[in-house]
Amino acid sequence: MVTARSNQIVRIRPFAKSDVANFVAAARESAESVGKWLDWCHGDYSADEARIWIEACRQNSVVGISYEFAVVDPVTDEIFGGAGVNQINTAHNFANIGYWVRRSRCGRGIATAAVQLLIEFAFKDLELTRVELVVRPENLPSRRVAEKVGATLESAARNRIVSYGKPWDGLIYAIVPGD
Repeated sequence: MVTARSNQIVRIRPFAKSDVANFVAAARESAESVGKWLDWCHGDYSADEARIWIEACRQNSVVGISYEFAVVDPVTDEIFGGAGVNQINTAHNFANIGYWVRRSRCGRGIATAAVQLLIEFAFKDLELTRVELVVRPENLPSRRVAEKVGATLESAARNRIVSYGKPWDGLIYAIVPGD
């Protein structure tokens, strides 16, 4: 069972059906910032897209394919963004961690705090032995998050990320238990 986790800065919890309007607002607000890197995030992001995403998140966590979380204010429950453990490789016991923060909340340590909670979830709950954070080289905010959580830059991989229908190079940061 996937449960919420929190620290002083954020709480991560599974998405709920009641998050649709708040999620749409966060996505639309972030079209120019997050949308630069993630093609799902666009200015006309719809309630239907949010409902489909939230239901997919629920179904995927039930079968253990991925675990996506709303990153929220620990007091007001306002959605700050999203973060998840996905692309789980059961044969080699590792996964990817992805994250985004709405434009108006950037620069406050939210992504770093959320990723720290995800790392704890990945190692303790899922018993993974490695997590990767794969970012485009020019995505400096995501690179800073990877470095702040103690991930090691291991390699640059050509055509590692596909976004907007084309491949992009990616930097692979990794963290293992004990780092």
